[in-house]
Amino acid sequence: MNIQEELVKLLSENGMTIATAESCTGGMVSQMITDVSGASNVFELGVCSYSNRIKINILGVPKEIIDEYTEVSSQTAEEMAIGVMRLSGADISVSTTGIAGPSGGTEENPVGTVYIALAAAGAVISERKNFNEDNCNDRDEIRRRCAEYVIGKAVDYLKNISE
Repeated sequence: MNIQEELVKLLSENGMTIATAESCTGGMVSQMITDVSGASNVFELGVCSYSNRIKINILGVPKEIIDEYTEVSSQTAEEMAIGVMRLSGADISVSTTGIAGPSGGTEENPVGTVYIALAAAGAVISERKNFNEDNCNDRDEIRRRCAEYVIGKAVDYLKNISE
């Protein structure tokens, strides 16, 4: 069983739903989840918010957050997760925002840097991770690694609440 099959199974067993807000992964998290048979019972909404305008106008990320911290920040990831949860009514949400490359990296946020967030049960957690540890600079590979990782975080959350 792959990670997305495990996620759909755990969501089903817990009677829960999920939503996604994605920037750098461009809908890959949503695709991986919806590739699983039975996902229609647990998947509520996926927003591919590549532009700041959509992050602000659709997801409700405060413009001040992006102005102060940029779109590649834990603050933005958290607001994205909260926003898609609000829009969807899902029990859990995840978000991704970062730099898939091969261009666009900075000293502070090199290529492969992604901020992910998970919102559930009135709380939100975020994490900064670099998915280019081996300097592969492969955009698709960085996006795939990030998508699998954030799905894994949701699986870990669901396993913890099931115990």
